[in-house]
Amino acid sequence: MPINAAPGQGRVRKSFTILLLILLGAIILGSVSGAVVIPVQQWWPVLTGGQGDETQLLRQIFLDIRLPRVVFGVVTGAALALSGVVMQALFRNPLAEPGLIGVSAGAALGAVAAIVLTAAGFWVISFAAFAGSLLSTWLAYLVGRRYAGVAGLLLAGIAINAISGSLIGLLTYIATDTQLRDLTFWGMGSLASANWRTIGLLGPWTLLICLLLCREWRALNALLLGEREVTHLGFSMKHLRRRLIVGIALLVGPLVAVTGSIGFVGLVVPHCLRMIMGANHRHLLPASMAGGALALVMADWLARIVVIPAELPIGLVTSLIGGPFFLWLLVKRNMR
Repeated sequence: MPINAAPGQGRVRKSFTILLLILLGAIILGSVSGAVVIPVQQWWPVLTGGQGDETQLLRQIFLDIRLPRVVFGVVTGAALALSGVVMQALFRNPLAEPGLIGVSAGAALGAVAAIVLTAAGFWVISFAAFAGSLLSTWLAYLVGRRYAGVAGLLLAGIAINAISGSLIGLLTYIATDTQLRDLTFWGMGSLASANWRTIGLLGPWTLLICLLLCREWRALNALLLGEREVTHLGFSMKHLRRRLIVGIALLVGPLVAVTGSIGFVGLVVPHCLRMIMGANHRHLLPASMAGGALALVMADWLARIVVIPAELPIGLVTSLIGGPFFLWLLVKRNMR
């Protein structure tokens, strides 16, 4: 993956400031609009707990439904985009993303097994998905470390994705009609299950792992030069690869377990921001977190307003937008 010419500090700060302002606007938009719109004149009474049945109803919608969903979208989007940046640096390939090593496939297999084989509730399904993501990542690393570089890890990920897909197909075949419906909606992704309890459990954990991965920005910059250069600069490639892979699994696994499969955020957002911010991970990592949060909040907002009063799965929205957009980026880059 080539290292682009680094833009000036002024451009980086300006771009990051604009990104944060747009994210703030998206958070406000996502919090006040949907099937029930919170009018501008009601914003202050809703925030301060004004009197009146309508105000109390709007306040309940805002605090108990909209705001937790938007906050969880920020957390999940930031984590997915950050993991995409790390994967792309590790594999030195702008097309890499967490699903490449089986994290998403393992989580999906765990969730499908819980839905089909047990009378599972939400948290049982989430735990099974998390366990599946960790198991698939551990297997990929165990097999991949036998080979030099990241080629073994990549091949192991491909094999695990194929095996997981086959087992998911088998479980889908024996599922009942009700289970098939649950499988379909979980696989398409959603933020509908977000609440303050979920945020309280996953928010601090996600923030901690994100901070630990952001501290690796010097090593990620060194990875762009090649694995030999990483060693020359004083980093242990073996230990670095282990830290990054485990960090991605611990970051993405719990979130995918709750939200289901959400594609293209970890692929498109880092790719776009790299063209604006450059390849210096000191700037790219926090910018991608903000960009991923913006992308997922806006995708969730679109999912809620396109077919009011129904709701589209958010994974469907990210795929419908992210797929053609990424294809356009590839074509545009190839034409240069």
